[in-house]
Formats: sequence, structure tokens, C-alpha cells
Amino acid sequence: MRRSPLHYGLAALGVISLLAGLALVPLFYRAHQPLFALGMVVLLGVAVFIYTSPRFYPYRYVVPGVMAVAVFIVFPMAYTLGISFTNYSSQHLLSKERATDVLLQKQIAGDQSFDMKLYTAGDRYQLFFQSDDDDSKKFVTAPFELKTGKDENHVPLTAATAEPNGQPVLLKDLFKLQAGLKNTVAVLPTGEELRQSSLRRFAQSKPAYKLAADGSLVGTDGKSVLKANMKTGFYEDAQGQQFEPGFRSNVGWNNYWRVFNDPAFHQPFLRIFAWTIGFASLNTLFTFAIGIILAVLLNWEALKFRGTYRMMLFLPYAVPAFISIPVFKGLFNENLGEINMALGLFGLHPGWFSEPNLARAMVLIVNTWLGYPYMMILCMGLIKAIPEELYEASALAGAGPLMNFFRITLPLILRPIAPLLIASFAFNFNNLTLIALLTSGGPDFLDTQVPAGATDLLVSYTYRIAFQDSGQNYALASAISSIVFLLVATLAVVNLKLFKVNKN
Repeated sequence: MRRSPLHYGLAALGVISLLAGLALVPLFYRAHQPLFALGMVVLLGVAVFIYTSPRFYPYRYVVPGVMAVAVFIVFPMAYTLGISFTNYSSQHLLSKERATDVLLQKQIAGDQSFDMKLYTAGDRYQLFFQSDDDDSKKFVTAPFELKTGKDENHVPLTAATAEPNGQPVLLKDLFKLQAGLKNTVAVLPTGEELRQSSLRRFAQSKPAYKLAADGSLVGTDGKSVLKANMKTGFYEDAQGQQFEPGFRSNVGWNNYWRVFNDPAFHQPFLRIFAWTIGFASLNTLFTFAIGIILAVLLNWEALKFRGTYRMMLFLPYAVPAFISIPVFKGLFNENLGEINMALGLFGLHPGWFSEPNLARAMVLIVNTWLGYPYMMILCMGLIKAIPEELYEASALAGAGPLMNFFRITLPLILRPIAPLLIASFAFNFNNLTLIALLTSGGPDFLDTQVPAGATDLLVSYTYRIAFQDSGQNYALASAISSIVFLLVATLAVVNLKLFKVNKN
């Protein structure tokens, strides 16, 4: 059977994907992510089986799309949902095992400290220590190799009367050897261990805690016992004092409970949710209304220079939003903006960024300006698809332009454009770019414990919780993101049912 170029292209794509996947597996494993490595192996196995089995030939065209959906949609949502059941935040970044290791590595200073000098001994080095308090207390190491790595390099010290015969290492070269010196533990004849405490100084130190058989951390001073509290994600002593670093732990539905029951999050959440629904709905309505009206006007055969008007009206959509929005921010500036300068001629000086209702109106105005060209182009194309015979029959019946619009144009456009209106609603529901560049969510509410603003959408409120004002609480932000996803999905299904998109 003769092979088509498409067949060879798919084979080449499969080989490239296989090699890329095989390269990712060891990277995941070295990053201590065995589940990701296993998942990659499974995906590669499925892909190889499908692309080499004649029985599954039709699926070869579907597999890339399915895998893209799994990697870029299903996995992020599952990962976000998983984080929402934890306490993951800036205070709880580490796993419990890693937090335990950090506390076990914590050192406390002892009584003895020495000035340090480093000497060369061929291709090796020698350490020379001298006490500040007693000049007779001098110690030296035998020549040793400076080592770096996970394991500490223990070198014994012996009493000395004079400095070694080698050349002292200059300060500029001492900086280059810091990795090896920090990994070096000098052991006194009495057994005490000395570690580098500054560039030219070693001091006695010992671990602050030791791991007990029951998993608790016992202080080497014998006074404190730290136990892991899985609810708070911290090691705590008998008095409840928390010791950093915190660790990630499963908190169940606690983050969702906080969203709906904790007044600190409950009060702004409801207000922001109501504004988000209103913002998305009004923007969809305004952009569609302006877009369809302009589309009808631009389809008027008697209108001259229609091409010029069409191009000028499409420009707001052609200019990137991250350029247009800062321009509008300057235009609406309360002191120097051109809009307030013009309104000042009538004695008006609105506070666009300080008054909540005006700020919301400004957001709606700017986003409507940015969104109507898209609706206009869509409606122009749909109007072209309406048979001219309908308008001719309407004219014979004596109907005017308004009757034609409401009885012919709008009903015939509304149904095919309904999915795009729903998509526009979903986009505006999560329009972080507009809020971040125009108002940053402000003006902020004055009666809430958690920073939130009058123009915050749920997505910008979530962003502030995750990365800005509220302690970088990633788990709580993930819970809100999961709620937002369910809300948008539910509203989309409801809208589809209302528009009856799936019915013939």
C-alpha cells in the first residue's frame, strides 16, 4: 500500500513526540515528581500503541487533540482542585518531610569560636585555628581536600604551636572556596564540631533538634518538644507556639468553608460575585447591541464610504488591549485626563477612580469600546447570510426598518450568535487584564478585612488573594477558582438551554 505524505508526517510527529517525552521522564524523576514521570510513561505507551497498531488508525488524528485537552485543561483544573483542599500558601510551601529536614538542619551556637586561616598544601588545604581568648589554644588540620556535596566533610583538629608552612590563601581566592568551606566540619580533640560562621571564622555549633521515634522533634537543650500539627501546618511546642517553616497538609473543605462562612471572605465574595455577574452580562449586552446596530448601518447600500467606516470602527479591536487600556486610564485621570477637562467646562469633575459607581461605569465603558468591533464583524457576516427575499417580502407588506430589524434581522442573528454571546459572557466573567490594567480592583472597600475593591471581579479578587494583599494564600485562591469554574460552567449550560442552541 502506498503511503501518503500525511502518513509520513504523522510518523515523524510521533517520533518527535516520543523523543520529547522520553527526555521529560528523567527530568520529572530528578525533580522528585515520580507520578508525573509515570504519567508521561503511560501517555507515551498509549501513543506508541495507537500509532503502531493498524486497528487504531482512525484514532491517530484524535490523540493529539485529546492529549492537548488533558495536558492544558484537565490537568490544570485537577491540580487546582487538589490544591484547594490543602493549606498551600507562602507560609506553607514545603512538604512535611522537607520542613522537618530544615528544622533538623538548624544549628545553635556553642561557647567556642576561632579565627580561621586557610593554607595551601600542594593540591590540598590546611585549616589553622586560633582562639581570641587564649593565644595558646591553636589547632591545625592535616592536609585535606575541600569537598562539596550533600555529605559534610569532617576533618580532625590537633593541637599546634605554630602556623602551617604552606602559603596562606588570599581573601579574593577565599571567596571562591566558600562552597567547600561551608561543607567542612572541623572536629576538636574533645569532640566538639566547628562550622564556618563567617568568612574567616569557625564556631562551635550543634543541631537544635533531634528526631524522636514518634516523629516529634526534641530540642538538644532538653527543654522543648515540637510536634507536627496537621491542621495548622506547623511544628508546635506544648504552649502552641508555631515554628517556621510551615508545611503543606490536607485541610479538607476548610478553604471552601472560609469562602462561604468566614466573614472576612464571605462579605466581599458575595458583593464581588454580584458585580461580576452584572459586569459580564452588561458587557455582553452592550457590545452585542452596539455591534448589531453598527452592522445594520454598515450594510445599508445607500451609505457612502462604508469601507472607510468599517475600517475605522474595527480599529479598537485591532489595537492590543494592553495598549488601549492604559490610554483610557490616562483619559479618565481625575486631575489631568482629557475627559474630566472636557466635563469641567460644564462644572463636572467626576471621581472615576475614587467613587465605586463611577469606577464601575468607567470599566463598562472601556470594555464596551474594546469589545463592540468583534460583535460588529460577526453580525455583518450573519446579516449577509440572510436571504434578500425576506426583506423584499417585508417591504411589500409595508414594514419599515424597525420592523425588519426586530422581526427578521434580530431573530435570525440571535440563534447562530448565541454560542458566541455565551463565550463573550465567560470571557468577561474572567477579564483579569481589564481590571488589572485599569483600576487594579479599586476603589477598595473600607469595611472588609480582606483587601477587595468595588471593581474587582472574582478572577482579580482571586489573584489578589493568591499573589498580592492577603498573604499569598494559593489554596484559598484555588478554592475560589474552582468555584468560579463551576459558576461559569453552570451559567454557560443555563444560557445554552435558554437560547436552545442544540435544538434544530
